[in-house]
Amino acid sequence: METTGNTKSHFSPDPKRRLLGERAAVFLFGGTLFLAVYLGITGTPLFCNSRQQSGLSSQVQAFSTEGSYSAETMLQLNTAIVHYATSLQVPLLSREEIQVAVDVLKAKSPCNFLIFGLGHDSLMWASLNPGGTTLFLEEEPKWVDKILKDAPHLRAHVIKYRTKVSEADDLLKEYPNQPECSAQKAFLRGNERCKLALNMLQEEVYNQDWDLILIDGPIGFFPEAPGRMSAIYSAAVMARNRKGSGATHVFVHNLDRKEEKTYTETFLCNKNRVKIVGKLGHFEIPPVADSNPHFC
Repeated sequence: METTGNTKSHFSPDPKRRLLGERAAVFLFGGTLFLAVYLGITGTPLFCNSRQQSGLSSQVQAFSTEGSYSAETMLQLNTAIVHYATSLQVPLLSREEIQVAVDVLKAKSPCNFLIFGLGHDSLMWASLNPGGTTLFLEEEPKWVDKILKDAPHLRAHVIKYRTKVSEADDLLKEYPNQPECSAQKAFLRGNERCKLALNMLQEEVYNQDWDLILIDGPIGFFPEAPGRMSAIYSAAVMARNRKGSGATHVFVHNLDRKEEKTYTETFLCNKNRVKIVGKLGHFEIPPVADSNPHFC
């Protein structure tokens, strides 16, 4: 997640970005209603397996029955709604950008959802995938501790990046000459020679087929920041090496920046781009059966 001042998240602490008075009330009500409607807690559920009930207490009981959400899942949804109903923090992702991923989640959930970056909006993403696996990868241990203190049921791993934004151009020029980075080999676990490969992730990250991957971290707005080059490259490798059927949906935020734009064009490919809304790009990447030497 991006950092602004002393706050590291999708949410800006700049008072100019905060909505006060009636505007804040409208935004918070709208955001809470959006989450509630999406999850089928209001009268018109959007999940085909949701049940129409009124009131969170009855929902917790109703969804705990066989074939529906468990009581634990409904408690998580309840917590998420209360959190966003009482928060004055404004997401840096716009409503329209969030909706792009939500539309895919509605079709795929419950699914395997991998997110690069951890922030105050992480509770929202996890709640939008009830019954699925949502895992966050974050580079700052103290930030992980802070977020998990308030939302202990979230699942997050601390990871290390080997790149810097200042190296982005050189890494892109050098990768075609490094066999370990080539699309033909395309592996991550233990790949020390390819600096773009996230080679020391937890085993569950490597062993899982991820249906959705959201890249909104790590930070990438100053030269010494790790940037999202490795996240984009590694997401491409994960998608290409998918063992199961179906495509992998990859979402990349901040496509207005040079590094995000050039790396998505190189590894996620314009031919796989579904749409761009605001600063968020949506790519649908099929698994690769043959040993294609090129990413695009």
